[in-house]
Formats: sequence, C-alpha cells, structure tokens
Amino acid sequence: MTSHCPPRHRRASRRLAATLAGATAGVLVAGLGATPAQAESGAGAPIGTVARTAGGARFEPGPCPRTADPIPALESARCGTLTVPEKRHRHKDHKDHKDHQGQQELRDQRDQRDQKERNGHPKRKITLAVAIVPAATSRPAPDPIVWLAGGPGDDAVSEIPMALAGGLNRDRDVIFMSQRGTYSADPELTCRNVDEFAADSLGLVFGAQSTGRLHVAETKKCHDRLASRGVDLTAYNGTESSADYDALRKALGIRQWNVFGISYGTDLALQYMRLHPEGIRSVGIDGVLPPSLAGGAVTWKAAREGFDGIFEACAQQPACNTRYPNLKDTFERLVVELEARPVTTTVTVPGHPEPVKVVLDGGLLVNWLTFASHLAAGVPRSIDELAHGNPQRIAEQYAGGKLSPQAIGRVSHGLVFGIFCSEWTPFESEADVIRAGRRLFPTFPRSVLANAPLLSWMHADCRAWDIPPAPRSIRDVTRSDIPTLVLSGGFDAQTAPSSGPYAARTLSRSTAVTVPYVAHVVFADSPCAQSITRSFFASPTAPDTGCLAGLRPPQFEIAP
Repeated sequence: MTSHCPPRHRRASRRLAATLAGATAGVLVAGLGATPAQAESGAGAPIGTVARTAGGARFEPGPCPRTADPIPALESARCGTLTVPEKRHRHKDHKDHKDHQGQQELRDQRDQRDQKERNGHPKRKITLAVAIVPAATSRPAPDPIVWLAGGPGDDAVSEIPMALAGGLNRDRDVIFMSQRGTYSADPELTCRNVDEFAADSLGLVFGAQSTGRLHVAETKKCHDRLASRGVDLTAYNGTESSADYDALRKALGIRQWNVFGISYGTDLALQYMRLHPEGIRSVGIDGVLPPSLAGGAVTWKAAREGFDGIFEACAQQPACNTRYPNLKDTFERLVVELEARPVTTTVTVPGHPEPVKVVLDGGLLVNWLTFASHLAAGVPRSIDELAHGNPQRIAEQYAGGKLSPQAIGRVSHGLVFGIFCSEWTPFESEADVIRAGRRLFPTFPRSVLANAPLLSWMHADCRAWDIPPAPRSIRDVTRSDIPTLVLSGGFDAQTAPSSGPYAARTLSRSTAVTVPYVAHVVFADSPCAQSITRSFFASPTAPDTGCLAGLRPPQFEIAP
C-alpha cells in the first residue's frame, strides 16, 4: 500500500514500493542458459517470443522497458508490450457525485470521446511493458509466476531485483507487467510535482491545515495536467488492471499460471481472483490489504498492531526493557506533546549539500514509525533519544526517505488516486477514519487521527481528483478455492497482520502464515518467508513452514 510519506531504506514507495529495487539490486539470479517455459500455442516457442492477439489485447515481443535504475536481469529477459483498451468497463456517475468547478468541461470531453467510440471510432489504447525473467533451472515448471506490484502506483519491473533476491525464479519463469499508468507503461501517469512537494514540505508542520491545502493544490495540478493530455482518469483502477492480467495470460498463450502480489498487489490479486479466476493455479499474497477493508481505518489498525509488535518485543528482552522501559507509553506521550508543540531541527542528508530543515509534529512521528518498523532494532533507541531532546536520528531517517531519488518521479499518481478515489474513499468517511483511530489510539489528538498513516489528506485529494465511485461490488469479499498462501509480518505497521487471517477466512484452500519480527512485505526481508513462498508454488496445498520455529526477535540497539 502506498503513502504520502517517504520510502524506507529498501522498499516501496513514497508509497510502499519505490525504494524496493534499491536495496535488493545486484542480488540477482539471471537464469542464464535455462530452457524457458513454453507457451500453450506457438509451435513450442518460449513464452513471450510470439506475437498474439486475444480478445481486445495484443502482445508484441520487443525491447525491454526503460527503468529508473539499472536492472541487470533484463539483459536475459524476454520482453515486449501488451496493448489493451484504456477503458473496457463503463458505469454511470454515482447519483451523489457532484461536479466541481472547472471539471464539467473535462467531463464533456470524456462524453465526446465515448460518443466517438459509439460511432465506430476505435477505443483509445494503452501499452503495458512486459518482462519475463527466465527460471534459474534448466528444466522449469510449465506454469510461470506473475508478479503484482505494490503501491498502488509502483512499477512491477522495478521490483524484479527483490523477486529474484528471494529466489522466486528458482523453478519457474517470473512475469512482470507494468500496471496501467505506472513508470514503464504508456501513458505513464507520474507527477513529479507531488513528490517534490513531499520533499519540500519537510520544513512545514506535517498536520497543519495550511500544509494540507498546499498538498491538495499539488494533487489538483497533477490531475489537470494528466486530464489535459486526454487521459481518462476513471480508467486507472483495480477492475481494469485485473482485466489486463487476464488479457496478458491469454495473449501469452499460457494455460495456467501462478500469482504473487505484495502490499497493494494483494488487493489487486484478490480482485483478480474474484473477477477472472480462470487459469490461476495458485496465489500468494504478502502484506495483505483486502479490498473489502482498504482505507484509513484498517491503516490505523495496522499501525496499532505493528507498533505493539515492536514495543512488546522490546519489553520481552531484559536489556531493552531495562534501558527503554514503558516504550509504548513514551511514544504515545511524544505524539501528543509534539502535536501541541512541534520541534524544529536541521539535518544533513546524503546527496544534499545544504542542511535540511525538518519540523517534527505528532503526525510525522506516527508516519516515521510506520516506515521505521523495517528498521525495528533501532526504534527503541530513536524514541528514547527524542524523549531526551534529541530528534536527529528520527529527522535524518525521515528526511533521507523523502529526499531519496527513488522517491521522486517513480510513482503513478494517476493510478494511486484512481484507486483511492473510486475504490476506497467512497466507502469510508473521514469520520470513520477518525473513529477507528480513536478506538486504537485514544490519547491522540483529532489533528493526528484525521490523517491515517501513509494516507494524509486522502479524502481532500479525492475531492480534487473528482472521479465517480466504483460499483459497490468492488468491496466484496473474495471467496475462492484456489490454493492461496497468505503471508503477514508481525511488525507490519502498513497492512495489519490480522488482515491476513481475515482474508483467509473465505479462501477455502488457504494457508495463513504470520512471520514474527518482520515488517511489511516479509518476502523482501525474511529468508524464511522466501523459503515458504518457494515451497508453496512447488506444492500449493502443503507449503513447508518449518523455518518459523527457528525465528528470533532482533537484538535491539542499546545506547551507552
């Protein structure tokens, strides 16, 4: 799941996945010399080497896509593009959806485009980049794995290094397709101005209404720029993306494949299972965000569960508990104090010669810990230093994430808001978010509770984005007998650990696993999770989870 906050040291997104590729790059399994899996048709040709049309989609072999960072595995990949309609599914605007000033003209343009289609003009097409990384074995299994990226808004191609570092292509080809609107797709719906404001606003009070207004103004600029290019902003969502993956399988001539989704990719995987179950052998989901829950309330739940996991692990280690007693109470007291009296400091960030001003308030501290759960061993020390008047460690980590090159110009905000504003906010009010936060963090002031971690100003952004809601069925629970591996992390403060078992309840052949002491997307950080995942795709009804018994909590840093 994505956010309006900085990416952490290795992964996903100003939102979750943007930095993923950076930490795992170089740890690659290229699969050189492997015999590729074969397509169902095409005279035994390897998957991805034959042009084919299926329904309204066409796959064309071709060069590998552009990437923001070098990805050596692409040198041995088979690449191409999938061309699909920009919009297959149309529904009328919701009766409560109101026109905002300046938007009627854009809506009229969409209506004219629709009329042209009805008069025989072809639908607008978009292209999605495809990269097929061969298996590391000379005798791969016939059913490849397709990777669904996180975010929303992250580019699957950028996550190739993480997938290969975990050995996902040990026995199978792995297919990466850019979701519509993402970095290697055409059109790509990135908006640097939104990312640059996130960096430039370090010196503003995070939760101030004035900061929110500036933030939403940048969102509106993004909206208007994309709409002026003729982009149909109502076409970038989970329903269309699910249809894209169904079209990809058919256009590649694959009879059956496996699905692996991380973070927001779990939301998409569950939608895909519900809407297009044909041809899916098995599904793995890691860092689970069920479509029926997606939004601010479940994000507050994730924060509560992930934070408590770290606090409890510290309390159970004598050295940590002695040096940092009552860590939970200390953290929550600091949130309240900083929200009332923000602290300003100056830090040095690699790659930025000038000192960087950072203002820490309560909301920023909550967002920092949400990402710092990936660096759990240092969390108690950082909180203790802040409590004793030293905000430097926290400010440096937070600023370093926001100012990272991987946080600028990588995320598809067109897809982000297409999902947030059609699938999430129409089904959850701002009051719902505040009530959920208050139940879980009763001491936090309303100004903190109004912005769930990672989702600051989301409802205001969506008023500016001005698209109609998806059909209510978008919130349906997925019921399926497809074998499914449901992975959660005990320190996950971005998608609630309890959301894994929640999703598994209606997946009759599922295996739900919580990997302790690991944060969001356990496959990225846990060799045990990687082993379980590989064993699952080899034997979907009987994955080997034996490694869980040997896991131990991190050794927390103890300051002198």
